[in-house]
Amino acid sequence: MLAETHETPAHKLRRRNNITLQVFVAIAAAIALGILDPPLALKMKPLGDLFIKLIRMAIAPIVFLCVSTGVAHIGDLRKVGRIGLKALIYFELVTTLALAIGLASVTIFKPGVGVTAQPSASAAGDYAAYATKGKAFSFLEFVMGTVPDNFLGAFVKGDLLQVVVIALLVGMVLIAMGTRGHPVVRALDSAMNVFFGMIKIIMRVAPLGAFGAMAFTVGKFGTSALYALSKLVLVTYLTEAFYVFVVLGLIAHFFGFSLIRFIKYIRDEILLVIGTSSSESVLPQLMQKLERFGASRSVVDLVLPTGYAFNLGGLALSLPISTVFIAQVYNVQLGFTRLLALVAIMLVTSKGAAGVTGAAFIVLATTVGASGILPVEGLALVFAVDTFLSMARALANVIGNGVATIVVAKLEHEFNPEPVAVAISQ
Repeated sequence: MLAETHETPAHKLRRRNNITLQVFVAIAAAIALGILDPPLALKMKPLGDLFIKLIRMAIAPIVFLCVSTGVAHIGDLRKVGRIGLKALIYFELVTTLALAIGLASVTIFKPGVGVTAQPSASAAGDYAAYATKGKAFSFLEFVMGTVPDNFLGAFVKGDLLQVVVIALLVGMVLIAMGTRGHPVVRALDSAMNVFFGMIKIIMRVAPLGAFGAMAFTVGKFGTSALYALSKLVLVTYLTEAFYVFVVLGLIAHFFGFSLIRFIKYIRDEILLVIGTSSSESVLPQLMQKLERFGASRSVVDLVLPTGYAFNLGGLALSLPISTVFIAQVYNVQLGFTRLLALVAIMLVTSKGAAGVTGAAFIVLATTVGASGILPVEGLALVFAVDTFLSMARALANVIGNGVATIVVAKLEHEFNPEPVAVAISQ
């Protein structure tokens, strides 16, 4: 009995570390396979696609259940409005700052100057569909698109912004129902536990998913695309790092917690994002970890899923870099007035990522198309390395949304500092 009591915590710790180690080994093996045998590496793509599809299958229901029950558990519509307003103000300030940082970075480092690569015919075919969707997108359509045509349509499309709108309405109705809504809330809580159980099962194949996604990326692009557009990739990664460690670091310090310790705490989720280049893959685990970190459930359930729809700091930062990069490559002169016009366009298009399938690249196509002065064929250049850039965007988005949730929890006095030390020591 003593042996069993002693082994149980260690067994749990080893099991957790084994998943982390397995993902790390899978990524290393995928890189090696991509370099040594690119044709075989390309065939690994279905593994990554299947894992992402499994995760996305559960994301929309989880977002709906978390937001609706989170609002219902708050029990006060005024408090819901207060938390939502604080979150949205924070999201807008931080993403606007990210846009400014990205614009300053690309203006200073000029990654597109001296790049002579030309878009290939195959690349042009690849990005054409994105460019077409981008041109058709407008701010009015984005606003109209926040409301689904029917209840199930939002879940079928996986449109998180529409799902959040539905969940907010359901949560408010449950509050208005009072005690009559309690059985419904309990049923939704039970359903949420079912979906979290599904995620635990799906995470067992995370190493295979990371292996497939990374092997395909390295096998398809190798080092040639990175070399040709190395300045774009380097500037994007350095700027995303500045945003995370300096901007978010200062925000975390101001609100009384350590960003480095928080990043260490969510290292398993960060590693999975690196392998899959998808921030959606870690949403359920991140919600649970933020609660254990000290943020109240009501704040986590409302702010984090909403952040996935509105707080896309990584995208807001990379958007001006990629857009001005195209202008620099094609020697399009952008004066101060034109830069301001581009920023105004980006403030709108960067908020549209949550409501558009294909997200980041379609938003870039929208910005380039709406500018009226940038060559749309320049999208093919960025398309060649967008897979690499998406990793940096996803990392910044995940860390940024985690920080935002803690900040709002502290602003609402819904943060308990006691679990932090325990969470970090695990």
